[in-house]
Amino acid sequence: MPFETNILPEKVYFVDPRIVTALNDVDSVTSTTQLSQSEWATTFCLTIRHRNKTAEQYFVSDGAQGKEALEGEFAATSAIHYRAPDFCPRPIACGTYESDTNSHFYICKFHNLSGRLPAPGTFCKELARLHSSRSPRGDFGFQCVTYNGDIPQDNTWSNNREHFFSKSLLHLLNVREDRAGPSAELEQLLPALFERVMPRLLRPLETAGRTLSPSLVHGDLWYSNASIDQDSGKGFVYDPASFWAHNECKFSQLLVHARYVGHDADVHNL
Repeated sequence: MPFETNILPEKVYFVDPRIVTALNDVDSVTSTTQLSQSEWATTFCLTIRHRNKTAEQYFVSDGAQGKEALEGEFAATSAIHYRAPDFCPRPIACGTYESDTNSHFYICKFHNLSGRLPAPGTFCKELARLHSSRSPRGDFGFQCVTYNGDIPQDNTWSNNREHFFSKSLLHLLNVREDRAGPSAELEQLLPALFERVMPRLLRPLETAGRTLSPSLVHGDLWYSNASIDQDSGKGFVYDPASFWAHNECKFSQLLVHARYVGHDADVHNL
């Protein structure tokens, strides 16, 4: 979670020159406050002073195992910010450290978030604005891999919703098998899922003259990836795993997660 409130004491750590270059006109680094740490990344709030003496805060995520994930987060946040600039942090840069070519970083504007779910009305207006966008090439997919947590998504372009969904799900099943091993029970269920269930549910959406226009979706929208910006008071999303998709494809995920913390009524209102 990129805007963690349980932070460690402020301290000035080494800041790689490429981060300084990406931020422009840096006079000095005031502090670096670690926010969180996982197996694949460390996040921190970087406070810098510009040459004009103004101070700014930035969110930085770095790690040796997450280059593709960080590039995906930068691309996804850039896509959302272009279409709904008040709905997500402003992405600044991603890249590889000069001091350690095996470590990589992603930078965006730092925001103080409340930790509460946003009001349904204004949040849904912004979400609808995002979902009103249309795929530049008219296809389902995305220009790069994006990560749902630590799981890479197959965003290879497809002009058909059923095909895109089936290949994406097959990719996730292959990732599951690579990490957890084969499941005989699951293997028995998959033929019916791919050959009967999916065609019956998805094919009617794009037959008999019906069409779907792919929209930009957050891709990992749940209660821990949406909050309120304390400075603006507006609903805010972060940690996207975006792709161009059917705009309703991830709503069920949001509700499932909300039930665990008693927010299901709030999510229904969203």
